[in-house]
Amino acid sequence: MERSVNDIFRNRAVGGLLLAIVLTIGSAAAGTETPFGAYLAGRHAQETRDYTAAALWFEDALKADPESPELINRTFLMEASEGRFDRARALAEKELKLDPTDAVAELILMVDRIKTGDEKGALARAEALPADGVHRFVGPLARAWTQMAMGELAGADAALRQLDKFNGFAPLQNYQLGLLYDFAGQPDTAEDYFSKTIDASGQINWRLTDAIANFYERHGRADKADALYQRFIRENAGSELAEWVSAHQPGAPPNQAETIDLALLYARSALELRPRMALAQLLLSDVLSAQNKPEASLAVLAEIPPSSPYSWSARLRTAANLEMLNRTEEAITQLKEMSAEAPMRASADMQLGDLLRAKKRFPEAVDAYDEAMRRLSAAGMPERWSLFYSRGIALERSGQWKPSEVDLLHALELKPNQPLVLNYLGYSEKAIELVPEDPTINDHLGDAYWQSGRPTEARFQWRRALQFGPEADEVKPIEAKLDRGLVPPSRSGGG
Repeated sequence: MERSVNDIFRNRAVGGLLLAIVLTIGSAAAGTETPFGAYLAGRHAQETRDYTAAALWFEDALKADPESPELINRTFLMEASEGRFDRARALAEKELKLDPTDAVAELILMVDRIKTGDEKGALARAEALPADGVHRFVGPLARAWTQMAMGELAGADAALRQLDKFNGFAPLQNYQLGLLYDFAGQPDTAEDYFSKTIDASGQINWRLTDAIANFYERHGRADKADALYQRFIRENAGSELAEWVSAHQPGAPPNQAETIDLALLYARSALELRPRMALAQLLLSDVLSAQNKPEASLAVLAEIPPSSPYSWSARLRTAANLEMLNRTEEAITQLKEMSAEAPMRASADMQLGDLLRAKKRFPEAVDAYDEAMRRLSAAGMPERWSLFYSRGIALERSGQWKPSEVDLLHALELKPNQPLVLNYLGYSEKAIELVPEDPTINDHLGDAYWQSGRPTEARFQWRRALQFGPEADEVKPIEAKLDRGLVPPSRSGGG
């Protein structure tokens, strides 16, 4: 190439015009694309988050212009995001020569040094991680555990103290210090830090529960482990993990674009070091689903074995991905099988109810919610406002307004001033004070104004509803109301 891609596309206006031309004429046949065409196709694939295709297109362009900073950067990032660490590692050194502050390149090389047992090399890479930007929290953790691998407890402790400068990170710091001192064989100090972690936490998650309860059990404090499991069950009532813990303990087992991309990189890095780490697999599957890649998400979930405490969560996610692929009956079958297999668990029935309600199969949805509520009640779990709200909608759409109103009012008792419930009950003015930019609530308030003989206010709310981005299937009905009004009048809105 006579000029580099970086030079050619420095002018964004020209780049945008060429991209439009490429999208208009379609993709070039394999083997006949020009380097510029490959670059543009890669940019388009990257913008649509098809990172597999983007990596292939950028690799093709890079072959023609191997020193292009633009192509090195984009190819490296796509290969790392796809988990192709051998290729990403080969480009990371080049990327750091172009940008010595690139945290992703340092992270990839640090992972490589850890895998090869090069502790000093890993520490050097950890020390080079930037102290600002979105990766600033990773540096202290990476440095601490690299120091620990070298037997430097004091250095590891000092590295974690660097989290002091970040507000709200005391629970994370204390938890990591507890892990460090447990690893170092100082259980009393570790317990102090774990106690501080629990005291500073609001609702505890499973990872925290699992690690600290495991510590208590290993050190002969079964009573504390049991108390921690019971707290997790209370604070996470109705979740699949809470149900699992309730049945098996003791010893029991994410969309903004930039955040999703970072989660993808961290999940890939974790799996590079521990390929069968179930929590990282679940995170990766969630990221792929958020990127509208249900097939890829299903492939990740299939690797979680049935013996894993996270298997139930994986199977629920599998059903959700099947639904994304419009394989609705398969998803329904799976959820019904899970419900029959575990008669004490409610999560499969809850998800089934949501799926059926979304498909406008309202009587079936009511049945699923009924079963979920029966199971939660039998297990002594607290009532959930969201479940009464969901069943209330399904009842109303089934033509059962009276029992629907009972459910919705009870949901409001459990969660006073909940905007979704207020809106569905018709208290739209109060709901809109709480969530002024919700398109559904604005739409419903417009309906209420129209029925009250206030067409000017109604059309104002409908315009606001369109302004705040309603679902695609709601746009035309709102536009029709703007054009012709509410004909015929309707007493209630959607959920």
